Amino acid sequence: MQRKVHSAELKAKVALEAIKEIQSINQLASTYDVHPSMITRWKHQVIEGMPSLFSSRKQQLKEKHQKELTAMLYQEIGQLKVELDWLKKKSGLLS
Repeated sequence: MQRKVHSAELKAKVALEAIKEIQSINQLASTYDVHPSMITRWKHQVIEGMPSLFSSRKQQLKEKHQKELTAMLYQEIGQLKVELDWLKKKSGLLS
């Protein structure tokens, strides 16, 4: 049995109707021929993604820059740890 691929428009429409709660999840599932758990998942994705819709572009860039800086610092920490371990190993051989 192949999985169905639903368009983004359908997902958004169904999730919005689920949020409005005019019909129950089971009624929406039978109307759109979608499993109720999928509708629930789409509804949660929409609700979780809403704050990012209203955040400013500046805030999004700041968060992206912070993530990049964190990743770079973790990489540098890893490199320094490897170098430290190598130096400890070499200094132990000289003693």
